Amino acid sequence: MSESGKDFEEKIEAAKKIMEQLMDPEIPLQKSVKLYKEGMELLKEAGKILEEAKLEVETIEKSEIDEGELF
Repeated sequence: MSESGKDFEEKIEAAKKIMEQLMDPEIPLQKSVKLYKEGMELLKEAGKILEEAKLEVETIEKSEIDEGELF
């Protein structure tokens, strides 16, 4: 797996762990806000990685089509 793929998976896993913590009814409000912000930042970063991967795939596909090598 590429470094960005690994990084993406790590960010998603960390966001899942934060979500689990946020489901605790005993969590103080201030801590829940802090965790929420951290989780949203992780998801934003993961989204950027995913978008970059999508653009890379589109570039590869376009290159293959332009060269007549697809299918």
